[in-house]
This record gives sequence, structure tokens and C-alpha cells, in this order.
Amino acid sequence: MINAQILAGGQGVQSILMLGLMVLVFYFFMIRPQMKKQKELKKFREGLKAGDKIVSIGGIHGKILEISDSTVLIQSEGTKLRLEKSAVSQAMEDTLQAK
Repeated sequence: MINAQILAGGQGVQSILMLGLMVLVFYFFMIRPQMKKQKELKKFREGLKAGDKIVSIGGIHGKILEISDSTVLIQSEGTKLRLEKSAVSQAMEDTLQAK
């Protein structure tokens, strides 16, 4: 009877270990890379300056004319647009290098 309880307890420990292992794998393959990507994007947006060529999350290509606390003024084919900094996706040079 004692041996049956020990075996049942061992299976419980094994299932807890498997659950812990799954959480670790999930963290290292999904959560951690996403957090790293968000940090890099935040650093990129903080480093924007007038004259940079950017692409917005909507696909608008333009050149930054002016930067305020939370917005950027860009010029795209003679049209000026004001975008939130959070709408800036990447530098245009990054887009050209990817091709």
C-alpha cells in the first residue's frame, strides 16, 4: 500500500516537471524573443531624428521633417503627414537591405 502511494506521488512530480519544462520552452522560444524585439523597436523609435527615411506600419514611406514628444511629421511625395511615433515601423535603409 505504501509503494502504491509512492508511485502515485512520483507521477505527480513527473507531471509537474513536464509542465515546468513546457513553461521554460515557451518562455525561451516565444516570450523572450518578443520582449527583445520590443526593446529594439523602442530604442529605434527613441533614436529617430529629422532627415531619417522611414516606413510606417501602414506602408507609407517618407522622410522625417520634425519630431515632437509623441508624433513625427513626415513628407511623402510632396504631402506632409503627422504620425504617432508608435506608427513608425522601420528605417527605409532596413527595407532596402532586406531586398
